[in-house]
Amino acid sequence: MKRMKKMISLGLSFLLVLAQIMLISAATNAQEAAAVYGLGDQWSNTPSNWNSGDPCDDNWVGIHCDNNSHVTSITLSSLGLEGTLTGDIQSLTELGTLDLSYNKGLTGQIPAFIGSLSKLENLILVGCSFSGEIPAEIGSLKQLIFLSLNSNKFSGRIPSTIGNLAKLYWLDLADNLLTDEIPVSDGKNPGLDMLIDTKHFHLGMNQLSGAIPEQLFSSNMKLIHLLLDNNNLTGEIPSTLGLVQSLEVLRLDRNHLSGSVPSNINNLTKVAEMHLSNNDLTGPLPNLTGMISLTYLDMSNNTFDESATPAWFSTLPSLTTLVLEYLRVSGEIPMALFSSSPLQTVRLRNNKFNGTLNIGTAFSSQLELVDVQYNNIELYTEGGGYNNQLILVGNPYCEHEASSPHCLESQQPITPYSTEPQDNCVPVSCPTDQSMSPHCICAYPYSGTFSLRAPSFSYLGNSTYFTRLENDIMNSFRKHQLPVDSVSLNNINTDVDEYLSMHLQVFPSGKLRFEQSDISNIGFILSNQTFKTSKDFGPYFFIGAPYTAFLETSTGGKSSNSKTVIIGVVAGAVVLALILIILLVFLVRHKKKTKNAVEKSQPFESWVVTKRSGDAPQLKGARSFTYEEIRKCTNNFAESNEIGTGGYGKVYKGTLANGQLVAIKRAQQGSMQGGLEFKTEIEMLSRVHHKNLVSLIGFCFDKGEQMLIYEYITNGSLKESLTGKSGVQLDWKRRLRVALGAAKGLAYLHDLADPPIIHRDIKSSNILLDNHLNAKVSDFGLSKPMTDTDKGHVTTQVKGTMGYLDPEYYMSQQLTEKSDVYSFGVLLLELLTARKPIELGRYVVREVRVMMDKGKDLYGLDQLLDPILISSSLGGFCEFIDLALSCVEEEGINRPKMSQVVTELEKIMVLAGMNPIIEAGSTSSSYEATTSKSGGSYHPYGNEAFDYSGGAPSAKVEAK
Repeated sequence: MKRMKKMISLGLSFLLVLAQIMLISAATNAQEAAAVYGLGDQWSNTPSNWNSGDPCDDNWVGIHCDNNSHVTSITLSSLGLEGTLTGDIQSLTELGTLDLSYNKGLTGQIPAFIGSLSKLENLILVGCSFSGEIPAEIGSLKQLIFLSLNSNKFSGRIPSTIGNLAKLYWLDLADNLLTDEIPVSDGKNPGLDMLIDTKHFHLGMNQLSGAIPEQLFSSNMKLIHLLLDNNNLTGEIPSTLGLVQSLEVLRLDRNHLSGSVPSNINNLTKVAEMHLSNNDLTGPLPNLTGMISLTYLDMSNNTFDESATPAWFSTLPSLTTLVLEYLRVSGEIPMALFSSSPLQTVRLRNNKFNGTLNIGTAFSSQLELVDVQYNNIELYTEGGGYNNQLILVGNPYCEHEASSPHCLESQQPITPYSTEPQDNCVPVSCPTDQSMSPHCICAYPYSGTFSLRAPSFSYLGNSTYFTRLENDIMNSFRKHQLPVDSVSLNNINTDVDEYLSMHLQVFPSGKLRFEQSDISNIGFILSNQTFKTSKDFGPYFFIGAPYTAFLETSTGGKSSNSKTVIIGVVAGAVVLALILIILLVFLVRHKKKTKNAVEKSQPFESWVVTKRSGDAPQLKGARSFTYEEIRKCTNNFAESNEIGTGGYGKVYKGTLANGQLVAIKRAQQGSMQGGLEFKTEIEMLSRVHHKNLVSLIGFCFDKGEQMLIYEYITNGSLKESLTGKSGVQLDWKRRLRVALGAAKGLAYLHDLADPPIIHRDIKSSNILLDNHLNAKVSDFGLSKPMTDTDKGHVTTQVKGTMGYLDPEYYMSQQLTEKSDVYSFGVLLLELLTARKPIELGRYVVREVRVMMDKGKDLYGLDQLLDPILISSSLGGFCEFIDLALSCVEEEGINRPKMSQVVTELEKIMVLAGMNPIIEAGSTSSSYEATTSKSGGSYHPYGNEAFDYSGGAPSAKVEAK
């Protein structure tokens, strides 16, 4: 029997080898077919129809051929490819386009033999994980038009040989680790100054250093976008920049540029967006009178000379956004500034403006924000009808008008645009793994982050811009006949790099899911800039998330009359063998899918059933309650015992038969929504026990009810304490104790739980405070066990809460323990500021990084701190900030482990005059049983989590 199995196995292997030989010779050039097969062998997660057949003849996904069966294009975006770029690709001598964008699993270096692809016009590797130096051999690709290598991990210098690419239109090397100076020609070596026909230099978010070369610019350049932001560039802005009359977008912000702004910058009459902020520029404010196309101007955080209000304030006819913060401009703000018809935002805080602020009556109808905090304004003339945001905090005006709404620190935030249902359709309830389209149809959308590098507008609540952007994207898909029903834009905010970031979803037309070829084509439209934005939106980039909900792709192909009878017999045998194999695989997968479906629909089916509990499972450490027991302990769910409510259901206070106080979270009756989260939380809390984790007393799964019974936590959540809702006031030392307690709870989950657990939703509303103000981490509904510790991550749909969400997890869908560390870092900053992570469109991580000055007391962050802390002795403050910022590093590898965070917090407590050993067991008796004004305690036994794979709220919503 064993011998027969071995012979069958050998026979099948032989037939498969024959099949490959036969199919390679069928249509595609033999050498090129072998090369594509080689790539397929090297990569994981290749398209399903790459397993057999002929690349050209059988229309392999992502493979495009000419009439002579030469491979001319490979486009494989967002398919989850893993592997490296191997030597096989050099055999594709007719290749014109290579697009492998949005595959985070592609790593390693770009091999030098890339230079042998002499016909390559588009090299697009956006959002992968390639590293090492960019090979100089790229300069041999003389036909290259698009070179997009942004959002990888490339290091070293920019190859000077790129200057040889005379046909280059688009150069994007942004968001990498590139260093050294910008190369220019020197008689022996080429440089970027030779790219006179290139229209896009996108080199921001790197580590480029040295001065911007004078030689880089000339009057015959056709450059329209120059993006050098977020680097380490020094020296003066070269005067030759004023020669580039075609320029439309200029970003030099977040460098170390010094000296005066050259006067001839006023000659750049086509520039619409100009960012010079966060440098060391000196001299007078530049005269911008001639820049009549200027829409967005930001020159904040420089050291310009003290100056009076410049005359050009009132002469820029296209201005939508004026940002001049932390400068030394004085005088009255002219009323004529506000009459510019497109004006939307004026941010002039921390200057020396004085006198009277008069917006007048002829202000722009789009004007939404006037922020003049911390100036010397004494009067504000009302009566003009302006009713939008005006912030006068920190001006003499507020000393005698403290009750004015304009003098409040916290004002009504602007609600960013969010796609609404269209066509008067009725919103539906979609399965948790699907999302609802603007046409109210449930489906699996393709999604990713769409970022505008220099938009001309700043008011995020203006639907005009975003509706037009959605329409433009949709029209581009229609033009290319892609099966797209609709698109939506949500979660719009300004990110840490001052880019306008939003979550884009693309919904399939006439079907539930996209096919692999659809995703390849949609990704290519966005990766190679086939979709063009208007000038209002400026340059963009897109980082697609892997799409995992594919339809099965057919592997069929065309027949060939030239095939011999022998090959036909072999092919028939192979087909028969493959059918048997596929049938076996299908049966195995079907069984697995059936099991998964049962587990989803009946999440407790796999638990042990006992006679006592009926349908309820029995777990160690968690008691199963009957519905009748819970009904009695809550006095029939009396309204007087209700202490919270939310999308999940209601929370009740109860007293068990033994006198123990409990909090009972009850799901909405008759709804199984959240069943998996319900089961997850029970399983997690039943096997983890730590004083800094909330204790699960038991659960009820009886008579169609889903209820979780927790220990009763007296003082509610950290969020309620920081916002003043609970009545608990936390000084510096108490906040350090809370931070340490929460860190210890997380460290236990990461290091001592078996298997380790990633919480996935750390935030202030999920940190509860007991009657001694000990911190307890709560809500495990979104938690994930690290069952494969060797892999180091869990690939899963993105879930969490905006503001706390790890950007690396959001982009890659790879969840690691460092994702919790990022969320904890945001929590530390929230402890300092008592503000929401995202407030008024501002992200606390970015605000701290921009404002921080280590040469000043409290790192210059006193304006961001919770006023309660200002009067405290803040021992260890600087070390606390350093720890928080290390936790929110962009890459998880650069963040500490939670055990290291615990150690650092203990050191900080010592600096604050505390003994971490004693404090770990300390009490605060004066804060026992704090209640709200209404008499009910605050108990957030839930969360505000959002599922970012679909953009809709998940089943679990915080009970407030």
